[in-house]
Amino acid sequence: MPRPRHDTEELVTALGLLVRRLRAERAAHDLGWTEAAVIGRLGRGGASTIAELARLENVKPQSMGATIAALEEAGLVQRKPHPSDRRQALIELSAAGVALRKDVREAKRAWLQQAIGRLDPAERDTLFAAGEIMARLAQS
Repeated sequence: MPRPRHDTEELVTALGLLVRRLRAERAAHDLGWTEAAVIGRLGRGGASTIAELARLENVKPQSMGATIAALEEAGLVQRKPHPSDRRQALIELSAAGVALRKDVREAKRAWLQQAIGRLDPAERDTLFAAGEIMARLAQS
């Protein structure tokens, strides 16, 4: 059996390909990158202001405002009054936004489970061990 190469460039390329393939499942739901990021962030963190979302996503508030307007028009987010600042509104996922987020996550998970199912048991063990290592690397 050939000895595995330890090439960080190959690892980065492989990770990029996997991420792009998972993103393709998101794209199938007609979500752009920023829209998907906002839906994910609101789903994980709850309601937020446009300014907070812009800061967290490293975009200008005007750009985030346009993204929120598109999501609002699509019925995926809704505004509610800010509890302490009447000049601002909190943006939260609507019921349709929650459902879409769930659908996208399930599509990604289903594709990945199917792909992993085509691996032999030793490859699956290696992949899951690598996942644990990558999680540790990400936290360091």
